[in-house]
Amino acid sequence: MLTRLTIRNFKLFDEIDLELGDRVILIGPNNAGKTSALQALALWDIGVKRWSEKRGSGDVPEKRPGVTINRRDLITVPVPAANLLWRDLHTQISSRASGTQKVFIDVVVEGVTAGAQWRSGLEFYYANEESFYCRSMRLPEGGRMDVPDVATGLRIAYLPPMSGLAATETRLDQGAVNVRLGEGRTAEVLRNLCYQVLQGHDGKNKWNQLARDMQALFGVELDAPEYVPERGEIVMAYRTRGKVRLDVSSSGRGQQQTLLLLAHMTANPGSVLLLDEPDAHLEILRQRQIYQVLSETAAKTGSQILAASHSEVILNEAADRDVVIAFVGKPHRIDDRGTQVLKALKEIGFENYYQAEEVGWVLYLEGSTDLAILRALAGNLDHPAQAALERPFVHYVANQPRKAQEHFHGLREAKEDLVGLAIYDRLEQTLPADPYLMQSTWGRRELENYLCQKETLLAYAEAQGRDQHGELFAEGWRHTMADAIDEIESALAALGKPSPWDPEIKASDDFLDPLFKKFFEKLGLPNLMRKTDYHTLAPFVSPADIDDEVREMLDRITQASERAVPRTN
Repeated sequence: MLTRLTIRNFKLFDEIDLELGDRVILIGPNNAGKTSALQALALWDIGVKRWSEKRGSGDVPEKRPGVTINRRDLITVPVPAANLLWRDLHTQISSRASGTQKVFIDVVVEGVTAGAQWRSGLEFYYANEESFYCRSMRLPEGGRMDVPDVATGLRIAYLPPMSGLAATETRLDQGAVNVRLGEGRTAEVLRNLCYQVLQGHDGKNKWNQLARDMQALFGVELDAPEYVPERGEIVMAYRTRGKVRLDVSSSGRGQQQTLLLLAHMTANPGSVLLLDEPDAHLEILRQRQIYQVLSETAAKTGSQILAASHSEVILNEAADRDVVIAFVGKPHRIDDRGTQVLKALKEIGFENYYQAEEVGWVLYLEGSTDLAILRALAGNLDHPAQAALERPFVHYVANQPRKAQEHFHGLREAKEDLVGLAIYDRLEQTLPADPYLMQSTWGRRELENYLCQKETLLAYAEAQGRDQHGELFAEGWRHTMADAIDEIESALAALGKPSPWDPEIKASDDFLDPLFKKFFEKLGLPNLMRKTDYHTLAPFVSPADIDDEVREMLDRITQASERAVPRTN
């Protein structure tokens, strides 16, 4: 069993160290490095196999210790140019003190086999766009790490999601099947793997168990694979619930994918399976059941599973009993049910984690108009929060505290020292307690209430009657606004609703909406001020009319940004 994987300078990774177990689930958003981690282990396996072909196992020769690997041999790690394997494309570094030095991709694998611990590290260095070299790693005390026999004898299979199944399949020997699997050509070997199960030790019983598992999962009856010597092909069929007999190529992708995984583990006990989204093509109702069957089959066959997944079902199944590694920020193991990571996977994209690392703090607001209002008011006051609000990491949560908490704690899986500040409109319920996320609510009904001063509205109306050079082109707009304010204020009073200047009024709906409708009606114009435009009033609020509560909230924004610890490299 592999127990640890260390990767340096490979693709996204500077350096990561992953603790492994019998079953390992790599969980995280797109572009976070899950597939890259599997590919790094596949790269190590390619290096070990190539080393074994050229050098054998055991001691490393002192002279010319490297072996060449061609880019085109990397079917499981496809790249159009070899330097794309290196982090930030840096295959060498230069300095005045040491001159030009190679940058090595290091992959170190540790394991336990037959009760004995072992360790094998390979380093890869760039030759040209088409090739690079592989050699065993240098030891700090001098010399190089041995390539143990157990490493060369490992059976590691990288199994990407199936994209279909070939219509026909020639019988292949074990070596040819392994080569095609190594090249990701799973569509060409499914029938061969099933045939190997049947032909192997205790094959009939093993095949019957596999067939029972597939019937329980998909409701199908598998016919045993048959070899047709006249064509040199293996044929295989199944029967649907309605007893219709079809070729296995007619089955669904999820059924084919599951059969491939079960057949491979049964035919190749003791293997290490690298599974990229084994839940692909499977509806949510089957994902839990299939993960259970895969786990049981792995235990029976002595196989190890390393799987990259987005499935919250698989995360929930694995979190209590298996090793779960969260690829959010620096990949790390999680040992609880990972509820916040689950929420993060559903709602947080990779760019959010990137911003969290880069900025070091996050601001939660109801919507983008709140940010525009705060920016304008900070500018009116010449407040230090102007700098913090210039390019903040802001996330809009529609005034839902739980949504802010789920997002924030998902981000903290990646950056434990992340600072968070949430500002909500006034809420009817008590804010949920949170020791890490700072939360505040406005004393008035909503942020737009702080824009409702008569002089602000009159100044806005006057500005609309001027051209871009400040020249007045329409008389009376200010007076028209004053008349509209008086009419709406009277109407609110008649209806028994709060005054436009009262903290209890919902300013946007109950005052500003009817006010601007009336204002533009009086001017004989269509309504040019919609709810999404109310933030444009903010620049017209004079500093003297800005409520002290706004100043306090801007102070909190400044303090949050000052506490942040952004990434420096």
